[in-house]
Amino acid sequence: MMVKSKYQSVLDLGKELNIQGGDVSEENGILKMKGTAKNQYEKNLLWDKIKSIGGENPSDINADIKVADTSVYARHTVKSGETLGKIAKQYYGDASKYQKIYSANSDILKNPDMIHPDQELIIPNE
Repeated sequence: MMVKSKYQSVLDLGKELNIQGGDVSEENGILKMKGTAKNQYEKNLLWDKIKSIGGENPSDINADIKVADTSVYARHTVKSGETLGKIAKQYYGDASKYQKIYSANSDILKNPDMIHPDQELIIPNE
């Protein structure tokens, strides 16, 4: 169970993200995990965590992570003090991509500078 303890923070993140149908086993020194993330963003979070531990191409883990909703990159509930630029930076790493989020939510947003806490925004695929 050495490999499992090495990747424990990945397993903890999976629980935190409420990965569905999760299954973890260890076989011949390789950790096998599978499950379904809500969206691509959550899948990427898991892979980023895996790579931070095992390197760019880890050979001691086999992760099969599916995505339940491929129509969007993520869904985001606005928190107090957030801006579209800050949200774009979180998901895309680039605040100037706020227009993509604004366009995808034009049905509920009339002005990119006016977002409100508890609004659920679609974060479109890049």
